[in-house]
Amino acid sequence: MTARLAGATRTGARLARRVPAPWPYLIGLFLGAKLLLTLVGLLALHGWDDISGAPPPDEADMWTQQRAISGHRWISFWFAWDALLYLRLSRLPLTGPWHDFGFPLLYPFLARPVGALLGGNNALALLLISNVAFLLALWYGYRLAELLLGEPDAARRFTRYLVLLPTAFLFQAALTESLFVCLALAAFYHAERRQWLLVGVFGYFLAMSRSVGFVVALPLALVLLRQHDWRLGPRALLGYLRIGWPLVLLPAGWFTFMAFCRWKGGDWFAYQHAQQAGWGIKVQNPLPVLLGGLVGEPRDAARVWFAVAVLAVLIAGYRRREVPYLVYGVLMVLVPLSMGPPVYKSLLRYLLAAFPVALVLARWARRATVDVWLTAALALVQGALFVLWLTYWTHMII
Repeated sequence: MTARLAGATRTGARLARRVPAPWPYLIGLFLGAKLLLTLVGLLALHGWDDISGAPPPDEADMWTQQRAISGHRWISFWFAWDALLYLRLSRLPLTGPWHDFGFPLLYPFLARPVGALLGGNNALALLLISNVAFLLALWYGYRLAELLLGEPDAARRFTRYLVLLPTAFLFQAALTESLFVCLALAAFYHAERRQWLLVGVFGYFLAMSRSVGFVVALPLALVLLRQHDWRLGPRALLGYLRIGWPLVLLPAGWFTFMAFCRWKGGDWFAYQHAQQAGWGIKVQNPLPVLLGGLVGEPRDAARVWFAVAVLAVLIAGYRRREVPYLVYGVLMVLVPLSMGPPVYKSLLRYLLAAFPVALVLARWARRATVDVWLTAALALVQGALFVLWLTYWTHMII
């Protein structure tokens, strides 16, 4: 028996050595986060069961829908808030009139063929897409950090901090966060490698995954300008058009969704009208929204202070080479805020798209002591927010 165990261990070690770097580290990080969050989630829900009045009456329907998705709580608790709407969108028939324009459709539409391969289980398909995208985001993040930070240790720190961002548990939920960040990291990685056709392809789908996606064309264009020493002039502009023309695929991705709105709803701006009618969203100046949240209701103020912290880290970590990432991060904060006060409830989710924060933290944490304390602090904050999200008593993260 001992000999068999030793032989199996040696075989496993040989197989692990054959897996190219950095996959062993990334897979370990992915699985470690999943196992830890699953354990914390089950313990939190078990404790929640013993609380009188749980779930609150206004959330009893969501509780029922979660239980209908799966009898296994480690699966069902990943479906909350918008995840249930994405599941519904993945099941709606494509024939006949369409009335649900509140969300871009890449994520739920991907679940249709994947769900068919899984025997019609679209819920499992949504989770599979999110988790595969999460793992691929770690790979693209690692490779991008190698290019920007210049060393494998820094790249490992970046991916670890990406997993430790305050609401990074949402990468594993049936939501668009992991898909969006994966596509954004892929677009920037290929931009840094001057593979602009791939940038356009990933950018097209990025713009179809969330409404903020098409504005990423701006920081990607800044990568192109930086690669050519910020030169301007007629000849330089012609060169930029010749090389960077695939960037037009980002607005084309959003135009594709607008065309779907026109085709199925007779209105190019059905998404905007649905958001305004359903959630009171109206495009406005984000700065008054930011300042108003800071002095508003305590829960809103807490959320907005997270946005301020993201902006502070991005600005404090500014480096000239990373101007495109500073612009990208600021856009990921200000564009959601431009939707007005209704965005406060979802702000902590939307801030997760600002991955350059993890780049700054990875650079700051070169010293082992700083790295340990920062890792511990982020883990505690994420754990607290994860429990809040699971219990949804305070509606802190939607």
